[in-house]
Amino acid sequence: MEDIIKLKANFLGDGQHKINCPNCGNNRKKKNQKTLSVHVDSDKIKYQCWHCDLTGSINFNINYGDKAKVVDMFNPDKEKETWQDLGTSAINFFKNRGISKKTAEHFHIKQKKNYIASFGEVDCIVFPYGNDANIKFAKIRSCVGKGFSSQGSAEQFYNHEIIDDLVDKEDSELIICEGELDCLSYFESGISNCVSIPSGAVNKVVNGKTHAHEDTKFKFIWNSIEKLNKINRIVISMDNDTAGNAMAEELARRIGKHKCYKIKYPDDCKDANEILLREGKKLLFKLPEYAEPFPVSGLYNAKKFYDQINEIYDKGQGKGVSTGFDNLDELYTIVQGQLSVVTGHPASGKSEFIDQIMYNIAVKEKWKFAICSFENEPRIHIAKMISKHMGKPFFQGSSERLTKEELKKGLDFVHEHFFFLHQADGSLASIDSVIERLKVSVQRYGCRGAIIDPYNYIAKNKVDRETDWVSDMLSQLRSFAQSHDIHIWFVAHPTKMMRREDGTIPVPKGYDISGSASFFSKADCGVTINRPNPAGSNQTDVHIWKCRYSWIGKQGDCSFLYDKIKSNYAPFNGDDMLAPM
Repeated sequence: MEDIIKLKANFLGDGQHKINCPNCGNNRKKKNQKTLSVHVDSDKIKYQCWHCDLTGSINFNINYGDKAKVVDMFNPDKEKETWQDLGTSAINFFKNRGISKKTAEHFHIKQKKNYIASFGEVDCIVFPYGNDANIKFAKIRSCVGKGFSSQGSAEQFYNHEIIDDLVDKEDSELIICEGELDCLSYFESGISNCVSIPSGAVNKVVNGKTHAHEDTKFKFIWNSIEKLNKINRIVISMDNDTAGNAMAEELARRIGKHKCYKIKYPDDCKDANEILLREGKKLLFKLPEYAEPFPVSGLYNAKKFYDQINEIYDKGQGKGVSTGFDNLDELYTIVQGQLSVVTGHPASGKSEFIDQIMYNIAVKEKWKFAICSFENEPRIHIAKMISKHMGKPFFQGSSERLTKEELKKGLDFVHEHFFFLHQADGSLASIDSVIERLKVSVQRYGCRGAIIDPYNYIAKNKVDRETDWVSDMLSQLRSFAQSHDIHIWFVAHPTKMMRREDGTIPVPKGYDISGSASFFSKADCGVTINRPNPAGSNQTDVHIWKCRYSWIGKQGDCSFLYDKIKSNYAPFNGDDMLAPM
């Protein structure tokens, strides 16, 4: 059975075809019904029968030596004998889409009876590709409903002859749209320099090969590429949907984004024909004039930032979001799109203090956060957050414990604002897997902040030196923070530091973090959490050793008292009594 399909596919060539199903075709009364849909690429055949549900795929290499036989399979002169001038069905079809009979006749469009799967034999419109003397392909569409068929091999744009008229002309422009009806719609509005693609849009962008001899789906581009290279401006007018945007990207990659522009449709219009019907010829005629340069990731003109420029003109640069502590806000505020590196000696309270900042922002600003804490399993982390929220200890002890009702209230708060990245199997996470889950937390839950604590639980790339790996990892995180508008706290342990003669240990800064000097250079903000006398008091000092932008904060330090029972911090000015730990 597969041999039969391969044999027929070899003669049919690339594209979508209908053939008689070898599984059920001979068992039906209408033996000539072509119920097997076959899609042929250079390396694979996909097939499905709408009658018996036969489906599958076959690895396949087209025998290009037999390509001459493909043309023989479609005999234009013989087929044209079945084509008729436009009748009532076709004229009404075009009328309902705002296209005149005169425009349809200009493109040599015909009508015929043709078998369409799910419709049977019905009146159809024939879109010939090429002039009368050189037709190698015809797209067929039912006059009623949305059924399609085709004849021949689609290797050119629809209306590709117009490209010859544009080559080497001064200020030449070509519009490429998705369907024949869009091409006719532009012509109806007064624009003749338009072509359409022959085989429909792709479902998604595939970063595969774009070499002419391997890129068979886009053969229609490669057959015209030399002429396209001589046209000054290419305006891409695909449908305003996911597939259309993907196809626009694929076209621009092959033609060259430097010369491509993209149509921006009105919000309620999907394609050129809808604009013609809803807004009229005048708007459609003007639309290409306002096409915008094709977007290139990471490259923008100043217009991209107009809203931000106007905002800082009116309001000034201002500050970031408050940490919840006035004394700390003078030194450090929180801005989306930035990376804070946090360090401190073991048991200094790094995680606990960042938790407090996140909690404060969740209460005041209603932010949501993603927590990737390798040393605190989620249940313990949640218990601490509940204790902060309710101001009572979670576990049984000397102080009054929170009640079941308060537990539920605290759980509801944590459920609304915090989401947890957890390695349930205890394995090391890769930076790619962490970023992928952070991406989901932003897109699905709207998280604006995240903590990764600590970094040494992330699996190291075994190929790179540690310094190079750390540098790349920080670059990835900072780029992710900027592109997804999220603030990331990245916790990293310092190297082991020698005690001074008086027995104290120096406060670690960015250059003291184990692994790389990049912890200092690539951080937007640098924070150290330090307990100067962990055995004798509950004082915690916060040192800000870097702020990339002065409007966010500045270098300096401030102090807090930690309430271990309630898991809360409070500002400390030095006059308060220090409670023993």
